Amino acid sequence: MKEEQLIEQLKLNKRQAFEYLYDHYSSALYGIIFKILKEEDRAADTLQDAFLKIWKNIASYNSEKGTLFTWMLNIARNTAIDKLRFEAKNQHLLQLDEIREMELTSAAIVDTPVSTIDLRAIVSALIHEKKQVIEMVYFQGYTHEQVSEMLQVPLGTVKSRIRRALSDLRNIFDRPQMTPLAA
Repeated sequence: MKEEQLIEQLKLNKRQAFEYLYDHYSSALYGIIFKILKEEDRAADTLQDAFLKIWKNIASYNSEKGTLFTWMLNIARNTAIDKLRFEAKNQHLLQLDEIREMELTSAAIVDTPVSTIDLRAIVSALIHEKKQVIEMVYFQGYTHEQVSEMLQVPLGTVKSRIRRALSDLRNIFDRPQMTPLAA
């Protein structure tokens, strides 16, 4: 099947075209994903995620920007990288949760700026839309794209909410500290 015919059939959501696509390209895409993730099970799961993205986004493919394989390769590579980033953020958060109070030294406690002690409480004071994206990105480790998909809002909206929320937080931390009046 010629690439133009394949693309036409894919855009018409023809099952045979997707089966052909999977049969002819999955091993090459798996190889790229495996090089990034270095684990068979994770690579196989990520390959499925990549093909799902390919299927959902085939209408956005533009042959003037490159070949179908290059487009799919970028989706597979980005999906694998996103998985690594997500896992790294979650691992980092997990490691932070494992620190016990008795493991903290008095120097660490004394040197901690007061303004950072209860960051979650400060974030919870934001309006719901801003609080939600900040928690998902910074506390739960999701990428902007994942938040966009999960909340079913455009990526630009997610980024705008994050930008406004960070601006609000910056204003909170930039306020001069109140000093008690002398008696």
